[in-house]
Amino acid sequence: MLFPMVLSLLPDAVAQPRTGTPQTARTAPAKPGEPTKAPEPAPAPESPAPPYEKDLLRLSEILGSLAFLRTLCSAPDATEWQKRMQALLEAEGTTPGRRDRLAGAYNRGYRGYALTYRTCTASAAEATLRYLKEGEQLSRDLAGRYGG
Repeated sequence: MLFPMVLSLLPDAVAQPRTGTPQTARTAPAKPGEPTKAPEPAPAPESPAPPYEKDLLRLSEILGSLAFLRTLCSAPDATEWQKRMQALLEAEGTTPGRRDRLAGAYNRGYRGYALTYRTCTASAAEATLRYLKEGEQLSRDLAGRYGG
């Protein structure tokens, strides 16, 4: 199963085509004697990405690629790659935005090979070996530098 990509929904004013007149927000006027509601505050800005964010995104993409390729080639560990990504999301997907970026990288890796390969070929097996090696090295580097 792929991690669903989360699409942001645009407000009606943005999603509707422009017809030459600007869209304005329409609200019912407040009744006399009723207090007016203050607008809801904007969500808190996301904290800066950790220094290892780029490596985690690459690892997520590798996990997606391996999830597809190992299943395609009927490897005994084929189901493990999705579980590993789920564990990564639970550990590192601390905000909705970060979770979306990690899941998006996984989906990119998965779809990149799903568009190209229909059967297990020598090329797919070679790509799998490269990703296993790169993923292992990346995991070791992350654990060595940042703990975990």
